[in-house]
Amino acid sequence: MIPIRDTIPSKNYPVVNTTLIGVNICIFLIQMSSSHSLGIGLDRFIYTYGLVPARFSVPYISSHFTLSQQLFSLISYMFLHGGFMHIAGNMWFLHIFGDNVEDRLGSFYYLVFYLLCGLTSGLFHLFLNYHSTVPTIGASGAIAGVMGAYFILYPHSKILTLIPIIIIPWFVEIPAVFFLGFWFVIQLFNAAFSNAMSGGIAWWAHVGGFVFGIMSLKFFNVLPKTGIVGILKAAAFKKKTTPRFQVLKSSNLRSQDRNLYKEISITPYEAAAGAKKTINIAWGFYNRFYNVTIPAGTRDGMVLRLKGIGKQMPNGYQGDLLLKIRIQQPW
Repeated sequence: MIPIRDTIPSKNYPVVNTTLIGVNICIFLIQMSSSHSLGIGLDRFIYTYGLVPARFSVPYISSHFTLSQQLFSLISYMFLHGGFMHIAGNMWFLHIFGDNVEDRLGSFYYLVFYLLCGLTSGLFHLFLNYHSTVPTIGASGAIAGVMGAYFILYPHSKILTLIPIIIIPWFVEIPAVFFLGFWFVIQLFNAAFSNAMSGGIAWWAHVGGFVFGIMSLKFFNVLPKTGIVGILKAAAFKKKTTPRFQVLKSSNLRSQDRNLYKEISITPYEAAAGAKKTINIAWGFYNRFYNVTIPAGTRDGMVLRLKGIGKQMPNGYQGDLLLKIRIQQPW
């Protein structure tokens, strides 16, 4: 299952979440070029800035590091990644779930929350693998905390998920409680019934981050929103657009009607300025993608006719798609 997006758009532009993604990507590029530009090997780079439990438990190893280096590794490890697929997967999950959690906590508290989730998940892994010499890297522990918070904050949300069936892409909306609950069970199962770092994955760090994300929410929800925190939240940029990719809901399936009838939601800003959307139409085994241009000055209730996108009738005639425009705020 590959998550595409959630169905609850955030109200504000996720400044911190986007910055975290950017910082992770920049550090990954530095990490990959470390053997050339910094004159040190990649393994040494990871061992220096990654989280290695033995650095804290084995005196001979810990003697090679200063106290500041030891403490810094508890934070720096969560910004390193083992390869392109590792960082791509982590950043995609952060992109999907992080914006909504930032929306609820506010940018400043979200940053604190994210770092604490990463720190806690790292400590959880460290104490359960106290003498391991294998470096642990990656933002997955912190992101697991974000997912735990999303699990509690948005129980009625749904996750648009891609399920590949051979070569046919099938999109389905799965309740967030089920999607994230299933993800957590998989992490817990792997942590309990496999080696500590089976496949190079710190399963207990995921479990610890997810649990901490849930448990710490009550504390963050009672923190005051005054001072600089309130100013930052009030100054947050409001989102002006709906998602570029949309799966359209079920249409009129009358057997004698060759046309398809669907609705698409856009914001007042998109209605005034125009927008481009990619739509997925699913009707039985009919599953196609189309690019749609919403003209500037569109009014609520306007219907766009897209010729030749309807049902194929036995007599060979192809129907049209009648796309009704709904103008609403994205929250």
